Amino acid sequence: MRAQLNGTYLSDAALRVLRVLEAAGLEAWVVGGWVRDALMGGSGHDVDLCCAGTWQQNEAALEAAGIQVVESGIKFGGITAVVDGERIEVTTYRLDGFYTDGRHPESIVHASCVEDDLARRDFTVNAMAWHPERGLLDLYGGQDDLAHKVIRAVGEPRRRFEEDALRMLRAVRFACRLDFRIEPATAQALADCAPLLDAVARERVGIELEGILVTAHGGDALLRYPELMCAAIPELAACRGFDQHSPYHAYDVYEHIARVLTVAGELSRFRIDGGDPDQPPSPSLMWAALLHDVGKPGTFTVDENGRGHFYGHPELGATMARDIMRRLSCSNDLIRDTCLLIRYHDRPMMADREDLLKVMRIFSGEGLNTARLMGELFDLKRADALGKAPSCFYYVEDIERMREMVRELIANHEAYSMETLALKGRDLIAAGVKPGPRVGELLRRALKASMSGAVPNRTDELLAYLDL
Repeated sequence: MRAQLNGTYLSDAALRVLRVLEAAGLEAWVVGGWVRDALMGGSGHDVDLCCAGTWQQNEAALEAAGIQVVESGIKFGGITAVVDGERIEVTTYRLDGFYTDGRHPESIVHASCVEDDLARRDFTVNAMAWHPERGLLDLYGGQDDLAHKVIRAVGEPRRRFEEDALRMLRAVRFACRLDFRIEPATAQALADCAPLLDAVARERVGIELEGILVTAHGGDALLRYPELMCAAIPELAACRGFDQHSPYHAYDVYEHIARVLTVAGELSRFRIDGGDPDQPPSPSLMWAALLHDVGKPGTFTVDENGRGHFYGHPELGATMARDIMRRLSCSNDLIRDTCLLIRYHDRPMMADREDLLKVMRIFSGEGLNTARLMGELFDLKRADALGKAPSCFYYVEDIERMREMVRELIANHEAYSMETLALKGRDLIAAGVKPGPRVGELLRRALKASMSGAVPNRTDELLAYLDL
């Protein structure tokens, strides 16, 4: 009979590894995410085992049974067993030594029992072990916290976060991904220990932040855990409580950003041009929603009527976003797409063919997916409108009308760039134009005429327009 927990079956590969270890006299348990997800009725996590043997003993037992082993994390007592292409992490029971860098234990000590190993783990929902015969071992109420949708630190929260400050962002990521709340003592420790995040490598902070953003609950994270989110991105701190002094804004800059994040994450899955509700929101859209107004505090002015203005905030915001995302080691492509969205999120647009083609031209070029980025621009503009005062909500209808027009322009193969123009340099040369600067001049003239509607985007008609 196959081993299963709450209707989720343990893979044959993982069961074989567990059986081989125990046949060698090395007690083993399934731990971590697989147990958590199985208890929630899912099976989305790889299998991790913890075992009584040292990593050398575990490796010897597995290799003796013909199982391939990769020494993936021997500094921390871990190896990886590979069975039929499936990777199963096997880690020795351990106690962590001092965390001198606020992230990694200076040393590990081999523990004698699984109970000691579970005691060092981060959250109760991740601190359970399961065995096909011995059943569930839940020392800290993890199953109860799952039932009540709670993220709770194992033991004293401050100690957990002082050991490894990245656990704070992991707590928020888990809460956002699972749609759980963080229990009060753990949440208070997040606020108290937020400055410890400075000790964590920025790349790791960036990875966890993106993990939070693509859950579509990043807005909740901003509102519920502002101290931590501002520690992760200090530029956000200036937005907290920043009164916009505008009839178009019902919220301060920080709360507006949070609301835009929420709307962008939720509605991007159900926009008019499609979207898979099972897929996470686009990272570039979510980063843009997070940082689209980060330039507002630095561009704030007040006119003679006491009304606030933020002239140039998209340009400054794009520059700041580039610096922030580079600091967090985001990919160059992600930074490029995000900064484009931020730079043009506040550009006035009309449901006009030529104007939309001009914007499409901005979002075209090497490596750019114009159709996707235009969809994300409309998602961001819609979320921005819905994050303002109710008087701005009418703009959503205009946005959706423009979105539909862009879909038609793309479907009809309208030209908005040299790449989409149905006339190439070789066509001009074949028509008798000598190679040289005039080729480029004629192509630019043809593109301008096609975008204005003076001539259809067809090779023969473009040549005729140019009298060739």
